[in-house]
Amino acid sequence: MLLQDKKIVIIGGTSGIGLSAAIYFIHQGAQIISVGKNENHDASANHKNNHIIFADATHETVAEDAIKCCIEQYNGFDGLLHVSGGSGRSFGDGPLHEMSIDAWEKTLTLNLTSVMLSNKAAINTFLRVGNGGAIVNISSVLANHPAPHFFSTHAYSTSKASIIALSHTAAAYYARDNIRINVISPGLVESPMSKRALGNEKIMEYIKTKQPIQGGRIGQPEDLTGMAALFLSDQGNFITGQNISIDGGWSVSEGQF
Repeated sequence: MLLQDKKIVIIGGTSGIGLSAAIYFIHQGAQIISVGKNENHDASANHKNNHIIFADATHETVAEDAIKCCIEQYNGFDGLLHVSGGSGRSFGDGPLHEMSIDAWEKTLTLNLTSVMLSNKAAINTFLRVGNGGAIVNISSVLANHPAPHFFSTHAYSTSKASIIALSHTAAAYYARDNIRINVISPGLVESPMSKRALGNEKIMEYIKTKQPIQGGRIGQPEDLTGMAALFLSDQGNFITGQNISIDGGWSVSEGQF
């Protein structure tokens, strides 16, 4: 199995992409600590090799505590998958000329500061133990391939682009310590965050041409889990500093309104 005996922390592991990853990783032999905010989590997350912690990933000690729990519960820590984040629309994120300082700061805290905190906690642990480790961060295709007609949340896109930059610079710095850091940039994926798009007929018609693979469809969380597992596995032990778009063709397609 790809992740046999790997001890992995998933930040944002109780719903959507993170939940799908947790289930797949367990089937691949991993032991998981899943961090999520919603105590009304999907029952499919319940498994003896999935210890769930309910906490807010933007709080400074949450990732540290999850990693400590992983070491205490499973006697090790091998990898981190950071999925947690979300839309800033509820804060007022949108086009730059309409954005408030509050919307900007809250969106960056949700999507970027949380990644910095989890990655810092993981790297500190890897350095202390001295055996290296792997980190996978989830960005977005919007970081490099905007779609301004329907997806004009500029703080969100900025935060996701910054995740790529942080991951690249950290991957370069810590490669000598055998710490690997990679990024996955999804297109539109079915998740709690994509409810607005799923409920909009015009957006879904656009997605058929913007993500034309397999006849044009929205992505599923399961489309990402294999790549995440590869990055975290020993088969990925010579891969670092990469950003892989899993977007159904978004980044190479115009899309039609």
